[in-house]
Amino acid sequence: MGIKILQQSKSQKQKAEAYVFFAKAANMGNLKAMEKMADALLFGNFGMQNITAAIQLYESLAKEGSYKAQNALGFLSSYGIGMEYNQAKALIYYTFGSAGGSMMSQMILGYRYLSGINVLQNCEVALNHYKKVADYIADKLEKSESIPVEKVRLTDRPENLSSNSEILDWDIYQYYKFLAERGDVQIQKALYYFLKAAKAGSANAMAFIGKMYLEGNAAAPQNNATAFKYFSMAASKGNAIGLHGLGLLYFYGKGVPVNYAEALKYFQKAAEKGWPNAQFQLGFMYYSGSGVWKDYKLAFKYFYLASQSGQPLAIYYLAEMYATGTGVLRSCRTAVEKRLKFLKKRRCIQWHFSYGIELPFKDIHLARRLYDMAAQTSPDAHIPVFFALMKLETVHLLQDILFFKQFTMCWKWMKLDNTLGPYWDLFVIGLIVAVLIFLLRNRYG
Repeated sequence: MGIKILQQSKSQKQKAEAYVFFAKAANMGNLKAMEKMADALLFGNFGMQNITAAIQLYESLAKEGSYKAQNALGFLSSYGIGMEYNQAKALIYYTFGSAGGSMMSQMILGYRYLSGINVLQNCEVALNHYKKVADYIADKLEKSESIPVEKVRLTDRPENLSSNSEILDWDIYQYYKFLAERGDVQIQKALYYFLKAAKAGSANAMAFIGKMYLEGNAAAPQNNATAFKYFSMAASKGNAIGLHGLGLLYFYGKGVPVNYAEALKYFQKAAEKGWPNAQFQLGFMYYSGSGVWKDYKLAFKYFYLASQSGQPLAIYYLAEMYATGTGVLRSCRTAVEKRLKFLKKRRCIQWHFSYGIELPFKDIHLARRLYDMAAQTSPDAHIPVFFALMKLETVHLLQDILFFKQFTMCWKWMKLDNTLGPYWDLFVIGLIVAVLIFLLRNRYG
């Protein structure tokens, strides 16, 4: 019930109601609800931050085998947040978390072994950890047959549509697909506009409609024959997406008999036009020997071409080839780099978190600790760290004020980054320096 409310909630009040249900379920011993409540206590969702209580809850969950709790305890131990700073214990928690199925723990262990952080540096072990995460994501991608973001242009519309051309990309298509999965009526609007554009002669719109019918949704029920029709219309205009769509139908035998020769023909035509998904499909055919003789050199060629446009599965298979030495000289380091690139391409939060690029949340206690560590590294860091801590404490003070309900309405607008701009802290520091100079001049002038 709580998860359903949280997914459908649009306001903070509705989200708070969801956590009331989580709290009740947690008191009854529901592990999923306990995990949600522990996260809320750790991150301070809705003003309920209590790190000590969160740790106690995580420890109880860890005894029950919760890999999420193991991962959280590993993180807290590795930074000394609310518990003793202990890298050895963190490593144990991450190891148990990865064994339990935590992809984040796998990523963190991969990075630690790659960089030699509190463990002996070992590229092969790192590669194995990254492989598990990459395999998990690649499996989801292959099942969904998702299309990478690729901007395409609808044909200039005639008078009955609009005088301006419109940019439409796969992000919008995926957005409408997401709406359809939620049962949102806006998918009907998407189909309506695609049909109008197709009637006006847009080959891309024809291809989009084909994709909609191939996958199926509330507005366009799955229909291979209709998908074939629209893909054919787009392909007759030389559209790469339509050609690729026909190739998929023949490759998987959807609405037509499986015909690898036809699939190969359409994939080649689409690949010649630079469509990365078609280049990937050609690479896969030569890699797996589907309808053609296995040819790892050609497979590498097409995977490489597709990877240059950011096709995620092409990057995944390149990593596999480097990891196993298939068709190329084996290189553990290159395989790791490719797998990291694949995970980054999928905007995997675990990648950002474990690779040290960004944290998945804003944590003031961790920030304080990291600033203190920075100040200890060099005397030159003392002044910038001092100003950074000033900003941090100011923001923390304002957040604490917001937790009091009587001030909530008065301070609701106070999001300084939005109100004064992202560099408001530099403005305040400059103002303080100017005031100090003024006071010194008055005193000694």
